[in-house]
Amino acid sequence: MSLLLYLDYAGVALFAATGALAASRKQLDIIGFLFFSIVTGTGGGTVRDIVLGRLPVFWVINPSYILICCAIGLAVFFTAHLLESRYKLLIWLDAIGLSAYCVMGAAKGMAATGSATIAIVTGVLTATFGGVLRDLLASEPSVLLRPEIYITAAVIGSCVFTGVYALSAPLYLASAGGVLAAFLVRGGALYFGWTLPTPNHKAGRHPDDVL
Repeated sequence: MSLLLYLDYAGVALFAATGALAASRKQLDIIGFLFFSIVTGTGGGTVRDIVLGRLPVFWVINPSYILICCAIGLAVFFTAHLLESRYKLLIWLDAIGLSAYCVMGAAKGMAATGSATIAIVTGVLTATFGGVLRDLLASEPSVLLRPEIYITAAVIGSCVFTGVYALSAPLYLASAGGVLAAFLVRGGALYFGWTLPTPNHKAGRHPDDVL
């Protein structure tokens, strides 16, 4: 298998695991675990393929992605109760998945369009949308609303991959650079609490207070 295919499988598997962990936190049944695993594992890549006009989307062409998500969902269903902190594992697996998937998304965007700008956009979409769907379905605060850096990590990973690849570097070197850059930023944000500056605005008023 090619390096990008490994990254694709890894990203899907890692995000599927975070989806299953979210199902575990909600104490869902086994069907709920499988549903969360599939939606989270394939969500970002599905949006990417639709944006790029690559239809049918990747998991329709290659159903092994669905089987991977189901296998991960089943594994988490039978083992999640052994974990001391499911949420801590969820956010760290999400960080690893984001790192792998931003590079995979950027590579597919570059291959489809030849545009560095589009590659960065598809990298970010691929890396973040599955997590957004997971949190939406689980009625959890979205990862996008956490104070630590999140989307920025996907942007940096996609930019590093795209920039290094544009310099005619080998694919494995560009991929390793992108994955490492994204993980260092996201992992550092989780461990050290890194955040970006925010405007010193007043809190928004409740809609009822405006009327």
